[in-house]
Amino acid sequence: MLNTISRFAVITILLTASFTAFAGIQASKANILIAISDDHSWKHTSIQGSPFVDTPNFDSVANAGIRFDNAYAGSPGCSPSRAALLTGQHHWMIGPAGTHGSSFPVYYQTFVDVLEEAGYKVGYTGKGWGPGDWYMGGRQKNPAGVEYNEIKLKKKPPVGISSTDYAANFKKFMDERAEGEPFYFWYGAHEPHLKYAESGHSQDQRDKVVVPGFLPDTEASQEMLLDYADEIHHFDTHLGRILAVLEAAGELDNTLVIVTADNGMPMPRAKANGYEYGIHVPLAIRWSGKCMDCQVVTTPVGFVDLSATVLDAAGLAIPEQFVGQSLLGVMEGKQLDDQRAVFSGRERHSSSRYQNLSYPQRMMRRGDFLITWNPKPERYPAGAPRKFENGVLTPPHSAYHDIDDSMIKRELLAQREDHYISTFFHLAVDKRPEWQFFNVKDDPENLNDLSTDP
Repeated sequence: MLNTISRFAVITILLTASFTAFAGIQASKANILIAISDDHSWKHTSIQGSPFVDTPNFDSVANAGIRFDNAYAGSPGCSPSRAALLTGQHHWMIGPAGTHGSSFPVYYQTFVDVLEEAGYKVGYTGKGWGPGDWYMGGRQKNPAGVEYNEIKLKKKPPVGISSTDYAANFKKFMDERAEGEPFYFWYGAHEPHLKYAESGHSQDQRDKVVVPGFLPDTEASQEMLLDYADEIHHFDTHLGRILAVLEAAGELDNTLVIVTADNGMPMPRAKANGYEYGIHVPLAIRWSGKCMDCQVVTTPVGFVDLSATVLDAAGLAIPEQFVGQSLLGVMEGKQLDDQRAVFSGRERHSSSRYQNLSYPQRMMRRGDFLITWNPKPERYPAGAPRKFENGVLTPPHSAYHDIDDSMIKRELLAQREDHYISTFFHLAVDKRPEWQFFNVKDDPENLNDLSTDP
């Protein structure tokens, strides 16, 4: 009898200990937060030295972790870039998911799928994967996770700012989470995507603006860049509120925080272009106790590396088809190969050519150099100059739909004959050679093509 009771007691103790250990393992699984702005070039954070952009919360993530100064998006357009991040594969490997405004077939596995299968609660607010039709691809939800967009801002925001209260929706997600349940959340701001308020700023504010060398240094450019900066600040403010929710829940130190952007600024010769301002994006990663504080890494990294990093941090096997390299080793102080190459590319951005023809590009960054391949140099990079409307050809220079409507675009079109403005107009819309080669350290604006230099 005593032996039976003793054996029962031992079994009970062992089972209790096993359950406790399992619960501890579950509780210690890394949480994942990805914050991704929409159309935001790498130079435009205050920690990077921008005099007109204020990003205290991005800076705080970088100061508590690692800033990657040479991070490259999967594409200079949002939909294929986000798909590359989600699948861990380059956009040319994932069929319709790798182009703009198409579908996202269910047979392309995402890191979100892997996390959910491993017991993670998954969600997103704002813009997930898109634009495109994920339902047509056989999915039951957006590839970024379960949608949390119900809560709206109490005060009507300025023109161009989303009414979604991103931080409040994250709080709702966290409130619904079971105790100890590991989670992944995607905060996808709609900012600083066009359109903008165009409401006017002071001369003192305009004087602080640094206009890239491929845009005219005019009041229109300065005003647009200040609107852009206002929207980046909105993104950053909600990032701060989300980090505060994490801290209040006691989860900040156990959360891998990745802050980046899907592609570059929505200006001519930036977004939708295989140049630095189209694909070079901000990136900071924080994971308390798991990374060396305040490091700056200059070796190029790509979006497919982030996909691998997420699953590595979660302690999960990285699917064979994921082509990136986990950055956890870098966060622990190891060095990347400084001659590694990272890739980006695009097929189609908008329906801007006859019969919806694309303008394919492939880009490779290695060391100090960026090479851009334009395999269809006979096509116009910003879209055809004219289009058919109701069977009639529109006037010259009335299309260029790969450039989003903006103050700068309107100025370039209206004043294209002006001696000063015409240079920037032609930089944005003229046909380009098949190969272009740039030293991005000396020429970050990609104005000095070295492809014919021996």
